[in-house]
Amino acid sequence: MTPINQPQLLAALHWRYATKKFDPARPIPADLWSTLEQALVLAPSSFGLQPWKFIVVDSPALRQKLVGASWGQTQPVDAARFVVFTVHKDIGEEHLGRFIQRTATVRGVDPATLDPYRKVIAQSLAGAKSAGRLDTWQAHQVYIALGHFMASAALLGVDTCPMEGLVPAQYDEILGLLGTPFTTLCACAVGYRAADDKYATTPKVRFPVAEVIAHL
Repeated sequence: MTPINQPQLLAALHWRYATKKFDPARPIPADLWSTLEQALVLAPSSFGLQPWKFIVVDSPALRQKLVGASWGQTQPVDAARFVVFTVHKDIGEEHLGRFIQRTATVRGVDPATLDPYRKVIAQSLAGAKSAGRLDTWQAHQVYIALGHFMASAALLGVDTCPMEGLVPAQYDEILGLLGTPFTTLCACAVGYRAADDKYATTPKVRFPVAEVIAHL
């Protein structure tokens, strides 16, 4: 792999912003979108458990309904693609078993050889559940995936807008998630900025490096 250079990385990160107005007439090329879906699949998570499902909402009718569940924001219909990030609730043995089996298959090993690893994960999940923070812990993993996805998009010249301004219960109902292990956490609109989106040229406001990074 040939890494990009530092100026290229910083240029992409400075270029990226939470796009408020998308160009609804500009689609994302199919091969480029396939790459971004792979970026989602490759997102990191604690233990590699992947406690999520990413729902790409292609249906125009569903996307229109999501506008009403997004405080009237129009990104769900204006953006070329719209991804809903869901988290696996009360993750436990069933998911862990699938993960261990998948690990054994991909790495070509006997699942029994992964028993010590499985035990460590199970103990960690049980501890988080008894402390009442299991779902919160897993939700944190989804936000890691969101950041990973947005950075990947920026490096490919694709705009994004992360969205928490939505009603999760309404999203769950619209997307048929009720009664499943998954619930909506946030969403991300993906596409290309409109030429008249004033926020594209608004300077980023960040605290100075010395105020946010400490060396001890």
